[in-house]
Amino acid sequence: MPSALSRFRAAVTDAASLRAWTVDANDGIIATAGVLEGFAGAGASDSTLLTAAIVATVAGALSLGGAKWSEEAAERDAQLRVAREEAAQLELSPAEEMLELSDYYESKGLSTDLARLVAEQLTARDALAAQLETEHGISEVMSRAAPVWAGVSASLAFAVGALVPLLITVLVPAQIEAWAVLFAVVASLVLTSIVSARTGRTGVLRTVGRSLTVGIGTLGVSYLAGLLIF
Repeated sequence: MPSALSRFRAAVTDAASLRAWTVDANDGIIATAGVLEGFAGAGASDSTLLTAAIVATVAGALSLGGAKWSEEAAERDAQLRVAREEAAQLELSPAEEMLELSDYYESKGLSTDLARLVAEQLTARDALAAQLETEHGISEVMSRAAPVWAGVSASLAFAVGALVPLLITVLVPAQIEAWAVLFAVVASLVLTSIVSARTGRTGVLRTVGRSLTVGIGTLGVSYLAGLLIF
């Protein structure tokens, strides 16, 4: 079983993981900044703003991490159930499962003989793995640690993003805090959006535009809500 360090190294070089982390970090930036702008609009004091930022960071990180853990754990349970069903079918009717595998590769364009040969070789190597990949698209059953890693990494990414508005609350005078948070959020969203676009090979301008629209819109509505409530 790969160690935590090896999983981390694999994740930081994986484009999908990097995109997921930037999304989670953006959530941390926008959610925490939105809470701060709402309290700022209501005329909250420095101590109240700091408390709100800390609570938003902790609650948001735990909530997102828990949701990601639950989602991945449910996916792992589903994979294990499918694996048990396929293992039982292989035990009861291996010839029929072999025929299904051969038919699958024949439907992909291989000749009947070649499809049969491929099915036989894959079955000889790992019959269950071959059935899971071809019938269910499961190249590897999720490890026990994977849901935990997904939850922890999502929490950390959210917290890192939330640190941006949180540090503004600590370091910037209250008189310009709302504008400082807005500037920091815009700069952070631009940076994370560029990283996300580059790793995902999508349009940078569109990605940045969508992130800024959501971010600035959230801050504006939150600030207005604070003004109206106060």
